Amino acid sequence: MIEIPNSIHDDMIVHAKAGFPLEVCGILGGSSATVSVNYRMTNTDASNEHFMMDPKEQFAVVKDLRAKGLTMLAVYHSHPESPARPSEEDIRLALTPGVSYIIISLADSLKVDVKSFKISNGVVESEELRVVS
Repeated sequence: MIEIPNSIHDDMIVHAKAGFPLEVCGILGGSSATVSVNYRMTNTDASNEHFMMDPKEQFAVVKDLRAKGLTMLAVYHSHPESPARPSEEDIRLALTPGVSYIIISLADSLKVDVKSFKISNGVVESEELRVVS
């Protein structure tokens, strides 16, 4: 289970909509299973089908998290045209152990769908995502 404050959950959705029709990506940090910070990242691939984070930005995020005594809890990205489930590429590239992988689907123009997963060695498990005030 991962807990995300409503304000950060909303910011991820705003980020996804602002980047549409391309995928956006970001990193969530916090402690235990509770998110407290959101780092919007640059999708250097600028694609609507996949994303790649800028390594310099990733390094800066890791340094900032350490300085704040926090850990990386999740990687998020949007699916502009497909459901909120990991693609084959998402599964293959899920290389950070122990983190959650959150997908924001904009495929249904009437309803944004946000889901979280744990992915390890090609095995995908749904994870409860709790939005808290």
